[in-house]
Amino acid sequence: MIDPTLALAFAIALAGGLIGTGMAQQGIGAAGMGIIAEKPEKLGQVLFLFVIPETLWIIGLAFGILIYLSLL
Repeated sequence: MIDPTLALAFAIALAGGLIGTGMAQQGIGAAGMGIIAEKPEKLGQVLFLFVIPETLWIIGLAFGILIYLSLL
């Protein structure tokens, strides 16, 4: 049987990771578009910096799974 408290903890952990990713990419994306407009050759560097915050939702998912499985 699914424990509602663990399901809620999983959802909060995942949502926290997703919200953190969105907040980080908001500033990076705006600044990155300005950089690319002035120096198109910097696309690779900007793309790399834009992808780094994606790890936040992966960490949130991992913690959520650990919580849900009662390992944490």
